[in-house]
Amino acid sequence: MDLASFSAQLDALRDRALAAVAAATTPDALASVDTEVLGRKGALRALMAGIGGLPAEDRPQVGAMANPVREAIEAAIATRRDRLESIALEVRLAEEREDVTLPGRASWRGGLHPIRETEREIARVLGQFGFVVVDSPEVETDALNFEALNIPADHPARDLWDTIYVAEPATGAAAVAAATSDTARWLLRTHTSPGQIRAMRASEPPIRILTPGRCYRYEQVDASHGFEFFQVEGLMVDEGTSMATLRGLLDAFAHAMFGAGRPTRFRPGYYPFTEPSVAFDIQCVVCDGSGCPACGRSGWMTILGAGMVHPIVLANGGIDPERYQGFAFGMGTDRITMLRYAIRDIRAFLANDLRFVERF
Repeated sequence: MDLASFSAQLDALRDRALAAVAAATTPDALASVDTEVLGRKGALRALMAGIGGLPAEDRPQVGAMANPVREAIEAAIATRRDRLESIALEVRLAEEREDVTLPGRASWRGGLHPIRETEREIARVLGQFGFVVVDSPEVETDALNFEALNIPADHPARDLWDTIYVAEPATGAAAVAAATSDTARWLLRTHTSPGQIRAMRASEPPIRILTPGRCYRYEQVDASHGFEFFQVEGLMVDEGTSMATLRGLLDAFAHAMFGAGRPTRFRPGYYPFTEPSVAFDIQCVVCDGSGCPACGRSGWMTILGAGMVHPIVLANGGIDPERYQGFAFGMGTDRITMLRYAIRDIRAFLANDLRFVERF
């Protein structure tokens, strides 16, 4: 074999390789061309193995002839590989493209607990009458939970509350001082009424507040009772407030929560911190007044207690009872929620069952 024949074979190999590269339509096909031409057992290496048949004076020129061929094939393979990768990317993007005109898939984002939803609805309805929500602590002193609300230690009304007392939180000298004061006993609040005393002491009339929150009593748990429950209490203190104002407010509240036109009534009641005191009833939401087991066949359901704030309570709150009058009302948020959603067991609210919460 002479140098001219070797050069012709290199040109022919280059032409076949470039044609094969151009014809490759997949990365795998291109890799096969690379291996067949430039691999360790490829056609170019096999051709180079035949340079021993060339005259000695022609062999130094072999490299100058073979290197451009190798470089041309390698460049063609690299260019084709980039193009195939670009095509593959375009195909994948087309297949994965999202149609933004399609409606999205709604995901469940959770929701309010039914008690919390009812609490917000109560605040929304009464907020239209100027009532604002204020927070108060769940751990209270005996003095604020009872004494300031006209319930002294020997008062028979103490029997209405099965109180859960807690350890004195103070330590050291503070504990010694507290042990000798009338605020030494601490408890989990039995109602949210202590928040009314705090509000009266912190601000001047006119006052219109709501004090929602958890309450605690040592009670036997059943379908209608729990040792942990929720209340919302309202307080209005101003000049000239009356039972007529209270009745009008509660009628508007009942109609907003249970439907316009639902009959309501006042019944005499008793609470140590109000005088006079009333129970506020609505027509049974189950039987519409015809009588059923839910209302004890009476056709009426009691949803809250209310009354004019006792002058002693006003004075304990730093309010002059000779100048100002006020009324208060308190309702069980659990009870209102059970009536709104026809829930029969109060224990469901705190059972930590997501299936129950997801219903709302």
